[in-house]
Amino acid sequence: MNSTAKILVPNKEWLVKDNGHKIGSISKSKKGYSFLKSGKQINFKNLAELKSQVGIVVFEENIKNIRPEKTEIKNYAIYDFPCSSKPYDPVYNVKKKLPLFAKSDKSKSQYCAGYYIIQFKKGWVKSFCPKLITLERYPFHGPFKKESEMKTMLNAANKS
Repeated sequence: MNSTAKILVPNKEWLVKDNGHKIGSISKSKKGYSFLKSGKQINFKNLAELKSQVGIVVFEENIKNIRPEKTEIKNYAIYDFPCSSKPYDPVYNVKKKLPLFAKSDKSKSQYCAGYYIIQFKKGWVKSFCPKLITLERYPFHGPFKKESEMKTMLNAANKS
């Protein structure tokens, strides 16, 4: 048997292949590990037991150290308010007191930079860079430059 375990979810789920063909899967739970093959589930307390009974080696210590490739995080801002993507056509609407931007040069939708709390039917919810049309339709507080300021206002709004 020439089995390999391909990581699906780091330190949680693996796809088991034998000579390139899928033969089963391994998943980690609070009680140990489960090996699912042909609709049958076999439970193991640890990886050593899995190796001795089935012959599949999973190196848990290597899996814990695997992280997705680091993507460069760019911080964008409009008038000191953070925004979720590269802003196109940034403007400050003086009448509404909102920093507005588009997400692409051809976009017709406008977004509001910063953190907000918006009141929907179910109550107040937090939002980061919502669409302008959403803020025009529902009561809101913001913009806030920091998430902590928004959370403070959210807590106050939920109490009242």
